[in-house]
Amino acid sequence: MSARKLTGWHVFSMFAVGFGIIITVNLTLAYNAVSSFPGVEVKNSYVASQSFDVRRDAQESLGWQVTAHAQNGEVRLTISDADGQPVKAQRLSATLGRATHVQSDMVPDFRFDGKGYTAQADLAPGNWNIRMVAQAADGTAFEQRVILHVKG
Repeated sequence: MSARKLTGWHVFSMFAVGFGIIITVNLTLAYNAVSSFPGVEVKNSYVASQSFDVRRDAQESLGWQVTAHAQNGEVRLTISDADGQPVKAQRLSATLGRATHVQSDMVPDFRFDGKGYTAQADLAPGNWNIRMVAQAADGTAFEQRVILHVKG
């Protein structure tokens, strides 16, 4: 059997194919990153900033603490007041989704059971966010992003 000779063209071809694969993978990942994350929190950040301090102070004066847990196809969202007592908000809306894209977003039907809010949601393992908006009995708005870790 005769050994094939390694020429300059062979080395050039190996480098071209190797760098071609790297560039293709990088472009694919960059496209997926840009196309799957809208990147917009508010339409006009200047307008949103004008009332931020007032809204934050009103929200903090409620003294609410929020936690979330997921187990056996159920998500539990607990809101407690400064004394640790459960809070039933006048209104509650929440969007449950991944932090990195909006494709998995859902709006669970949270129901108050006397201790907290529960909703049916079969979640895959990983990090999830609950973007909640609640309203206190006095009309104060309470907005928070709650991080939810689902174990596999």
